[in-house]
Amino acid sequence: MTQVDYSSLIPNNVDLSSDLRLKRALEAWYPKYVEWWKTMGPVGFQDSEVYLRTAIGVDSEGWAKFGFVKMPEYRWGILLSPQEEDRRIGFGQHLGEPVWQEVPGEYRAMLRRLIVIQGDTEPASVEQQRFLGQTAPSLYDMRNLFQVNVEEGRHLWAMVYLLQKYFGRDGREEAEDLLKRTSGSADKPRILGAFNEATPDWLSFFMFTTFTDRDGKMQLESLAQSGFDPLARTTRFMLTEEGHHMFVGRTGVERVIQRTCQILKENGISDPHDIQKVRSHGGIDLPTIQKKINFHYSVTLDLFGAEISTNAANSFNASLKGRFRELKIDDDHRLESSTYPVARPIDGRVQIEDMPALSAINARLCDDYIADCENVLKRWNHVFATTGIDFALTLPHRAFHRAVGEFAGVEANPQGELISETEWNDRQTEWLPDDSDLQFILSLMQQTTEPGKYANWIAAPRAGINGQPGDFEYVKVAA
Repeated sequence: MTQVDYSSLIPNNVDLSSDLRLKRALEAWYPKYVEWWKTMGPVGFQDSEVYLRTAIGVDSEGWAKFGFVKMPEYRWGILLSPQEEDRRIGFGQHLGEPVWQEVPGEYRAMLRRLIVIQGDTEPASVEQQRFLGQTAPSLYDMRNLFQVNVEEGRHLWAMVYLLQKYFGRDGREEAEDLLKRTSGSADKPRILGAFNEATPDWLSFFMFTTFTDRDGKMQLESLAQSGFDPLARTTRFMLTEEGHHMFVGRTGVERVIQRTCQILKENGISDPHDIQKVRSHGGIDLPTIQKKINFHYSVTLDLFGAEISTNAANSFNASLKGRFRELKIDDDHRLESSTYPVARPIDGRVQIEDMPALSAINARLCDDYIADCENVLKRWNHVFATTGIDFALTLPHRAFHRAVGEFAGVEANPQGELISETEWNDRQTEWLPDDSDLQFILSLMQQTTEPGKYANWIAAPRAGINGQPGDFEYVKVAA
């Protein structure tokens, strides 16, 4: 069914009322989730009314409404995209077979692991960002942060629904554990490394939602191809909301760049590489923005896993997780004899080697991600073209600053040249933020809550949310 039932405790379009066992299980999980939200969600704003978008349907037109709501009272719910009639599996050894409505027994453990890993990322980002409201550069940005947070919470609900409905006791235990792990915890950290990194400032948040949420887009697109239809339908709707998260990141960084260019122009600073002059006027200098790109982009590349991966091959071959926009790829969708070019460190330099395409699923997904990120960089560099500033931001080479995959254990500069460990130790602060960079950024993080006002280091957005005027009070901050 596609009609959303808003009369129940848990809004849904999966006919939850007809499955009393599942309904009871999810209603028992609900207070634990709310307690997690109050404990690990946005600090200091649980009682604030926030102008949020709430999903009320799954159709492409009019699927959401805007209004003020306190975040602990947000209606998260379980929403799946409409079921496609006679949908067939589009890849792997089950190519052409009808999609599964129940979990195939032989793939139960593999599928559960995919869902748990995806589910674990959703609360992790909320935990990473929980203090940012206290240093928000405007009410507009504060509201966008909270919108991202509540939607990550709803995406957690989506994965918990799949675990509880289709995986019995194991699924219920996994759902409990999703609230027990904590980002950055020494004892029970989140599963993926990037989700244990701190997000202490707003430039980090904008970089995270640009790069790490874009990894989320690629992973969700791959899962949306799944032969397990409930997972595919769940992730297709999640992608509807994920687009806003990437918009927040891309435009956030763009606004930081715009403000820095304004500072250069206003103060007659001719050298865009002059760090101290820009900082003396309260702006984030362009070389530091480049360093932050280098860090967040390279850490996110590690989320794709090893370029050559048996696990990824098995998931594809089992028709559980496809490639990015699988059905638009012009090949046999089985990959039994195909090859794919993969960058690898060979004889002291980066070389391209043809590898079995089935084993190189992660490498291809990473290539798709890089192409998507390059389009973002074009948007950011357009700011320099329009303002006449002689500067260009770049993505570092995939070999740079890697801890996972082909380039783990080797050192490379941002141009992709393999270097010695000594040179890396001597020069890494040229390429990655050092403590002084991070401390300077933190020094700028002062909360701005007057409607229509913005911190000095970031430009105002081009337009308000849902057509609201520039001085709209997006968050009614509790006294």
